[in-house]
Amino acid sequence: MNKLTQFSWVGNQAHYVDQIDVRTIEQLYIGRFGGNSTSGQYKNEDACLVWVDIEVGWEFAIVLDAHQSSESADAVINLLVQHETLLVSLLNHEFSPSYFSNFEQTIINLFQSDAFLEKCKSLNGETACLMVVRREKYLWWFSVGDCVCFLFHKDLAALNQYQLNQRQFYEWIGRVNTFNQFIPTYSSGIRELRAGTSRILLVTDGILECPGEPYIHSEQLSKALTGDIEVALTKMLSTIQQHGARDSTTLIAWECTHTHSVAWASDQ
Repeated sequence: MNKLTQFSWVGNQAHYVDQIDVRTIEQLYIGRFGGNSTSGQYKNEDACLVWVDIEVGWEFAIVLDAHQSSESADAVINLLVQHETLLVSLLNHEFSPSYFSNFEQTIINLFQSDAFLEKCKSLNGETACLMVVRREKYLWWFSVGDCVCFLFHKDLAALNQYQLNQRQFYEWIGRVNTFNQFIPTYSSGIRELRAGTSRILLVTDGILECPGEPYIHSEQLSKALTGDIEVALTKMLSTIQQHGARDSTTLIAWECTHTHSVAWASDQ
């Protein structure tokens, strides 16, 4: 029997307004800050989900950033939880060249299912959704909207590369739903992790749109996420709290290391 560790949260369950919470789920760290009430915040519409199987060796992490209400984020979390057996079986499957494409197509099928699309029509608001799977030396990501995944490694930093996906505006899941369009729009990709140690960071946009913009540049986030990850996330959230951030912020970060060969240019 594989050992699956699970965690999920939606902002209507606990809003963390004026509060910072950082916790660990196996090797992953989750940081939450609901925003400052003195800046006008009174609710949290973020959400997240983490599944980890340390025996097979994969991590599945999601952050969501909804608006108007947390209903759309809750609907996405519930959809995935309802199909946990199917999704976990795919994640536990023998690693092969079609591993990520099979998982991605299943996610798209779930989002395009008649039942889910019908449910979305009655929701109050929409959500951005970013999901990431890491297995062996590869990282797969799937994004609708404006949440961001950062990938920090010394080889990439030397070339000023930090950000894995680009923020996309006017793209959501919910009452206004990309998967209800004639052709859905979303972003996805697979990256080979460089040899050595990489750090992965998923963020909702509260940390990017904080007054004073302490983390508007990817390099600032890379420098902030050094040393102990739990301490780093706490400091990052404390910084945006001190800057008077109103918007909620959810962070998921972890570190992975491998020594397998990786691609280099033929003249290197």
